[in-house]
Amino acid sequence: MAKKLRPQNPSKVTSLQNPRVKQAVKLRDRRDRDRDQLFVIEGFRGLLRAFENEFPVEEIFFNPGMFQGQNEMPLLARFEQRGTRLTEVSAAAFRKMAYRDRPEGLLGVAGQVHRTLADITLGENPLLLVAEAIEKPGNLGTMLRTADATGVDAFLLCDACTDLFNPNVVRASTGTLFSVPLAESASGKAITWMKRRGVQIVAATPHTDTRYTDIDMTRPTAVVVGTEQYGLSTVWLDQADCRVRIPMLGTADSLNVASATTLLLYEAVRQRRLG
Repeated sequence: MAKKLRPQNPSKVTSLQNPRVKQAVKLRDRRDRDRDQLFVIEGFRGLLRAFENEFPVEEIFFNPGMFQGQNEMPLLARFEQRGTRLTEVSAAAFRKMAYRDRPEGLLGVAGQVHRTLADITLGENPLLLVAEAIEKPGNLGTMLRTADATGVDAFLLCDACTDLFNPNVVRASTGTLFSVPLAESASGKAITWMKRRGVQIVAATPHTDTRYTDIDMTRPTAVVVGTEQYGLSTVWLDQADCRVRIPMLGTADSLNVASATTLLLYEAVRQRRLG
């Protein structure tokens, strides 16, 4: 990214009562996000990945005094060339909008994009991640990072309890929300969709004797994980081709769902690379 690039026509706002500033603040609340079908992306890394994946960012608020490096202005210029509105704001206004403890001086307002199973295209031997009713935004964001790191073909978010565009999901995903093929679905529809495509369903549960390393995941496979408190519902357990567990050698009876997801997906990657 050429550092000489700079935005040409940003507007300027100093008032904390500016309507657009107040709207950005309101987007912390799910009710307002759902009503306006907007959400916020804070920080350089998240906005860079949004740009790289052509995500629809409508406006970016920025405060140069908070920038962490030299690449912010060139990124803003590229957004401006794409038609994104740029607004320079005072430090006080930016702090009012920011949800991070240490603001980086960049905050975008973007349109929500909701995809369904019809938007997902699978290759010859897909690897999928399915998450049922995940409750904690930080876990969901971390799972998106793992899905990106392991190159899954799709992430199916089923019977969602957590708002996909919660600021903590966006932050924890470090921008991979914009790079991972993602669809929202009811569990029953997702099961039917996968079975029609010959995808084996591997359900993670502590209530089985089969270890996750003992299952062949070199064929088309969906790794399915459930809620933090209760695990997978009977809808998934009854329809799974196999159930697997992660050995627990201490006093805890389960792992954090994001940690479990990482182990399961990297086992699939290991098997496929060896194969």
